[in-house]
Amino acid sequence: MIAARPRAAPPADERAAVTEPAHTPGNEPGNEHRAIPAASALVIDDETPALDELTYLLRTNFPLDPVDAAQNASDALRHLQKHRYDVVFLDVRMPELNGIELGNVLRRFAAPPAIVYVTAYEEYAVRAFDIGACDYLLKPVSRARLRTALERALGPRVALPTTGPPGDDSSDLIPVETAGRTRFISREQVRWAEAEGDYVRLHTADGGAHLVRIPISHLEERWSAYGFIRIHRGYLVSFKHITEFSVTGSVHTVMVGGCALPVSRRHVRDVRDRILRVGRRS
Repeated sequence: MIAARPRAAPPADERAAVTEPAHTPGNEPGNEHRAIPAASALVIDDETPALDELTYLLRTNFPLDPVDAAQNASDALRHLQKHRYDVVFLDVRMPELNGIELGNVLRRFAAPPAIVYVTAYEEYAVRAFDIGACDYLLKPVSRARLRTALERALGPRVALPTTGPPGDDSSDLIPVETAGRTRFISREQVRWAEAEGDYVRLHTADGGAHLVRIPISHLEERWSAYGFIRIHRGYLVSFKHITEFSVTGSVHTVMVGGCALPVSRRHVRDVRDRILRVGRRS
């Protein structure tokens, strides 16, 4: 077990110095975003794409400074020994200490941070709330849901923006790791998603295929409003990319990007009705 060295809360005069920054260029009256006292956050996730995505959302959408990142419990505890964080975003399944074990360490700190779990697994929610977690988010996380979690974690002491940038929709982007680098795949690039256990393989218009850790049911929930339709328990398809629907005996298939994908009996009626509705409109 890795031992944590709890840090005491800084004296009141130090806290005042943090929450009331000195007058500096860019902090003039009228610059409301910079005048908001910033809270600090630590994101802990052993998977680089998920870590990059969440830190990006926090840094670009909310008055948080710093937003630090760690990929395991050892790195996280090193950060925690150097800095007192207001909120920690924590994955569950990780090497060394898992998220529940690390959460138990954090709550024994003299001034424990608020804990928000961010995971692909539903079954740990009860244990998470038992140790005092403020919220439990399922991946992928939307900006709106993240804002709710921050409100629960930080309360009224940090003013959060009520709206995002024009056209902002964090569910549009999925981080993928390619050749040791993380890049973001747009939802518009995806022709279909194929389930592989707790992962999905995203098949894109450029012929690429990217494995990401998101259950297909969660992806369906996030993308169904954007033209994605479930055709099989293992396939989620962008409807606009369907070029053919065929029946051979009792086997139903759709053609997407030159590939024939199976349509299960459970989903045949929905797929056929969608195609017919489009046909009537045209």
